[in-house]
Amino acid sequence: MSFRKNIAASYASQIYVTLISIAMMPIYRGLLGSEPYGLVGFFAMIQAWFMLLDLGLTPTLAREAARYRGGALSAHDFSCLLRALEWFFVGVAVIGAALLWVAAGPIAGSWLRLTQIPVDEVRRALQIMALIVALRWVSGLYRSLVNGTEALVWLASFTSGFATLRFVGVLLALKMIDASIQVFFTYQLVVAVLELIFLRRHAISLAPPRPSVRDPWPEVWRVARPLLKLSLSIALTASIWIVVTQIDKLVLSKMLNLADYGDFTLAVLVAGAVSVLSGPVSSVVMPRMARLEAECDLAGLELVYRRSTQGVVAVACAAGATLAVSAQALLRSWSGDAVLAERAAPILALYAIGNSLLAVSAFPYYLQYAKGTMRMHLLGNLFFLVLLLPAMVFASMNFGGVGAGWVWLGINLLYLLFWIPLTHRKIWQGIHARWMLRDVLAVAVPVAATAYGLSQVGIHYPVRWLEFVAVGLQFVLTASVGLACTSAGRQWLMMRARRLFGRRRAGESLVGDGP
Repeated sequence: MSFRKNIAASYASQIYVTLISIAMMPIYRGLLGSEPYGLVGFFAMIQAWFMLLDLGLTPTLAREAARYRGGALSAHDFSCLLRALEWFFVGVAVIGAALLWVAAGPIAGSWLRLTQIPVDEVRRALQIMALIVALRWVSGLYRSLVNGTEALVWLASFTSGFATLRFVGVLLALKMIDASIQVFFTYQLVVAVLELIFLRRHAISLAPPRPSVRDPWPEVWRVARPLLKLSLSIALTASIWIVVTQIDKLVLSKMLNLADYGDFTLAVLVAGAVSVLSGPVSSVVMPRMARLEAECDLAGLELVYRRSTQGVVAVACAAGATLAVSAQALLRSWSGDAVLAERAAPILALYAIGNSLLAVSAFPYYLQYAKGTMRMHLLGNLFFLVLLLPAMVFASMNFGGVGAGWVWLGINLLYLLFWIPLTHRKIWQGIHARWMLRDVLAVAVPVAATAYGLSQVGIHYPVRWLEFVAVGLQFVLTASVGLACTSAGRQWLMMRARRLFGRRRAGESLVGDGP
């Protein structure tokens, strides 16, 4: 499958999913109420914490699928690995769902600060959440298999279709049955079941036939043992990362009442658009880089690494800068709630910039993943955690969501400036200066300057939708400047300029030669 088609399909899908999920949030908040909407934010946090049980196995499966396609792994060994992971995932999903089901009562009664919803109603909603989270977690296994085989056009279509069912279809259920949190989560449960069924069927069709082995465990152990070191490294770093990214939400879910917590998660959700925009690139780049490394194509590996960095800097930094300078206008035009916009705008701005820095810092991780060595990433995440954890808890407890935002931005900046150079020195000497100057700063600086300049154009918009469209156009202009500063963008502009001037010279020549 074409690399560009994969990138385009992944981006189109991710942009669609992001826009539709963000667009629906004010509607959910209006239909359900601010406190029930807080449960939606709590559900997102529970889902993220459940990923602690992944143990690095889904990225490992995606990498092994890429290596199988590159000829570095036999069909027999890959099938044994897939079978073992299916057993593991189903078993852990059952145990995890059972634990969350049991814990629903204490969470509803003691942890969450409820003011309007009855405790029993929240407990039942949390129990449904437990089933949804387990089903989506198992779906993640098959999603990683499809991702590793680079069947990303199909995956993009599938993801977009089910996002429509999940985000838009639920409005029909709320309108036709009852606008309650029970109906909301029951509908999400049905969609999660359908998603797992269809995703598994397609993923299995992409895998090689399963071997008929009477006693599979020795074979499974033989295949899985060499992967344990890499998988456990990914697992540890992923676990640390989940703690890092979710500790603020966990602390604030206890400190804030559920309605205020919903507003905080809403701002963080919008800031998450930055990460969502960079996500498609990682899903395309990681298996491609793993395959190039397996084929010992170092020139191709550097080309993919550096050009992908430029693309992500252009888009992610454009999104982060636009959200930062237009946070209040965006929230006001999107939600129609001026009070919410004023309260949540600083949180949105700080998290948006922090997420942009995070998107750039992720590239050395992709490189380590391709090379199969995660030591520097593991040490970096430990360093990150040691700094972040006490700072985040202190800032969240004393300054709420704004304090958490400042810590998130500051720690990500420190990581990019001080840890990434060390990582490059260890895994690819001599590349850091070129990467930082030509691939990051050469794109990020014009992007930031453009976003700031556009924000200084003072125009009053009489209606909400015009203000919303203006922010969207601001992002498009800023991202266009960023893309024009990438290597591919400069080459495209030069080619267009040569054609244009070539035609003019040809035209002048014809005029000169005329009668």
